[in-house]
Amino acid sequence: MTDRTLDRARRLHALARTGLHFCGSEYDRERYAEIERIAAELLAGESTVDRDALLALWRHETGYVTPKVEVRGATFRDGRVLLVRETADGRWTLPGGWADVNESPSQSVEKEIAQESGFLARAVKLAALWDRSRHGHGPTLHHGWKAFFLCEITGGEARGSYETDAVGFFDPADLPPMSLGRSTPRQVARMLEHWRVRSLPTDFD
Repeated sequence: MTDRTLDRARRLHALARTGLHFCGSEYDRERYAEIERIAAELLAGESTVDRDALLALWRHETGYVTPKVEVRGATFRDGRVLLVRETADGRWTLPGGWADVNESPSQSVEKEIAQESGFLARAVKLAALWDRSRHGHGPTLHHGWKAFFLCEITGGEARGSYETDAVGFFDPADLPPMSLGRSTPRQVARMLEHWRVRSLPTDFD
């Protein structure tokens, strides 16, 4: 599956879900449902099992379909960056995850840092808001945006969680194997630039 096919399938899915939410005609509902089936077939290929699984997943989305939002926290100590190791793939990343309903962006990233690393932190700057698909994270079913915050440690101590099994500070020029779907070495390097020069404008796109 190419990135172009994935982009088209996601767009068809978004149009279909949004159309199903707003349309009042049963004929239109049938047309939008057919568009969604075509999108699932583009991704699943010949597998009807995969197609049906995709449709079941997509049907949980209601209303106007928008990108999902992920938060990541960049914290530095003596020039070294705080990373956590994901149990899912055994690789390292800036702490973070999906933003939760009823939390502000800063609350979400501060909570993720505490949960995944054990450190208490305070968000001090939104350094970047990036489209996931444009920054080397690899393909994913859902379109997403990543919000990167600079954060300052205010307390706590290193400990893992059910999602992370190690916590450490690393030289940004000598990083361990990174969980590229979550954060990349290039992004860590850019966060260090923001850390050193707080007046830099927020990156976007």
